[in-house]
Amino acid sequence: MKNEFVLAFNEVLEEKQLPKEVILEALEAAMVSAYRRAVNASNAQHVEAKIDLETGKVAIYAEKEVVDAVQDSRTEVTLEEACAADSEAIMGGMVVVETTPNNFGRVAAQTARQVIQQRIREAERDSQMNYYGKQMGEIVSGIVQAVNSQGVTLGLDMKAEGIMPRNHQIPGERFRVHDRLRALLLDVKTSPRGPQILLSRAHRNFLRRLLENEVPEIYHGMVEIRSIAREPGQRSKVAVAALQPGVDPVGACVGIRGVRIQAIVRELNDEKIDVIEWSADPSVYIAKALSPARVNGVYLNEHSKGAKTATVVVPEDQLSLAIGRDGQNARLAAKLTAWRIDIKSLPEASADALNKLQTDPEYILMVEQEASTVVQVGMILAKKAEGRPVMPEEYQVLSQFVDRVERGLVRQREIEKQAEEERQRVAQAEVPDAAYDIPLEDLGISLRFSTILGGAGFPTVGDLLLQLNLDPDVILGLDGIGPKAMKDIEEAMAKLDILKPVEVEPPVIEAVVEPAAEGETLEAGAPTQPEITPVEAVAEEGELVAAGAEGLEPVEILADGEASAIQTPVDETALAEQAVVAEPVEDGASSDFDKIFSLQPDVLDAVVPLADDESEEEEGEDKKKKKKKKKFVQMEYDPEKDVVVYTKKAKRQDSEGWEGDW
Repeated sequence: MKNEFVLAFNEVLEEKQLPKEVILEALEAAMVSAYRRAVNASNAQHVEAKIDLETGKVAIYAEKEVVDAVQDSRTEVTLEEACAADSEAIMGGMVVVETTPNNFGRVAAQTARQVIQQRIREAERDSQMNYYGKQMGEIVSGIVQAVNSQGVTLGLDMKAEGIMPRNHQIPGERFRVHDRLRALLLDVKTSPRGPQILLSRAHRNFLRRLLENEVPEIYHGMVEIRSIAREPGQRSKVAVAALQPGVDPVGACVGIRGVRIQAIVRELNDEKIDVIEWSADPSVYIAKALSPARVNGVYLNEHSKGAKTATVVVPEDQLSLAIGRDGQNARLAAKLTAWRIDIKSLPEASADALNKLQTDPEYILMVEQEASTVVQVGMILAKKAEGRPVMPEEYQVLSQFVDRVERGLVRQREIEKQAEEERQRVAQAEVPDAAYDIPLEDLGISLRFSTILGGAGFPTVGDLLLQLNLDPDVILGLDGIGPKAMKDIEEAMAKLDILKPVEVEPPVIEAVVEPAAEGETLEAGAPTQPEITPVEAVAEEGELVAAGAEGLEPVEILADGEASAIQTPVDETALAEQAVVAEPVEDGASSDFDKIFSLQPDVLDAVVPLADDESEEEEGEDKKKKKKKKKFVQMEYDPEKDVVVYTKKAKRQDSEGWEGDW
């Protein structure tokens, strides 16, 4: 037959649903506390208790000092008793021996009762805290224990209690005691009275967990819930997207004949749920979020100063449906998409576009493009204001007009955004990377100025320099920063070494060009060094000087200092022989001179320098020696005789031209 202690111990384990070690530790701690109180032992003395679960016997062990004569049995023990407990005990040492009182069983039971209950209660709370801390964000089931004006109390597993306040209940729900409810475990907090478990049925994640439980595709990851907007008890919108091809996300959530979504609707007290397909295009996404209303166009403005704004144009008969009762549909769509939605009817949007074309400078570029349509749109709007019927074709004109104007404005904003990004990139390129590592305090300006700039979001020199490149007026507009402070900042910036331009000396390129061998051609692009030929004397204007090499063209010095080369080299001996032995050419025949001078005047005066070795002396010792006069040959063509006559004459020239007899 089992001991009564063992039976009671097992009953406590089953009732409290706690681990065996936790209960045993609580009992041992209670026995130690009861012993200290029974014998009035000091808290500094080491005392421990051992419980035999088979017999239920309790043994107390205390640390005592080994002495010759015991004066206080609570803290002293003889050497014999010490050696019985520990064979290595020595005189004056400390040893742990059993000191269980004779009547300790009944006394301990009465004294340790409260301690045992307290320890078990603490262990129970810790166990609840650990269990429900892991269940946070999940759906838990409980039974209604109490209903009051502050909320509903639910009994949960492990004898825990959860509180569902009024603002976390679905409006219109009524609860009775012993009703079973499902709720979202929203939060778990620690308190002296145990864990406080907060439950909610109005949170949007409650709808998310219900969808995961009802739709296997969501649970297994084939369909993902992207966003949820909910007004508890009235309407909810859920955006879903398929993660695998071939899966219809909306159909999977609705189910065959709506069986899946209807189960969730009943759980949420007949709350209406709109399931839409998520889209990466914000325009398409916003248009679907406003369902069941039909949308003509969605025009985005991502560059507005406040939240991102989307202008939605709907047909006139769809305006009330798009807005919803008390603006509920538009409000849920804005929460779902995270865009500020401005809904307009088609006539209203047309009137606004027409007014902006006439008054808003942002639309000035589209005035000329829509000049022909403005009159027609004005007539249609006037007809609408008078109450006359408007034809479908005219509504189509209004829709196309609004679409062109709004899309033109969107393109214009994109161009402005790109220009701003380019300006930002250029300004960023002018700031060295090392400037971002320099604190503003090291710039050398006043501590007051650096504190103001640091508080305004410019903690480093790089941030300040970037803003100065973009717009210095932003710095000047800060409180405490004036023209004098701006001057000090600019002077401090100019003193920074990293901002000073680095002077780079151009590299010196030494090229050694060897003369090409006979018949060898230099490659294109290779540096060449022209051969310089010494000239005997500086030629005057209109004078020809020898090129300095036999067979090369003579060079004529023109008035502006340029040189003009005669294509055909002149040989004096050959010319003289040709003048003596020249024969007339038969009529109708052409000579070489006719081919040469066919496009030239009948008389060609060519001044050709004669070779004179004596005049080309290059001795360095007598550089100032006067040069001998050169002789020149005048070449004249006689068309009647078809001969060329050469005449020699020394060069003389005055202000009127050539002079002297030939």
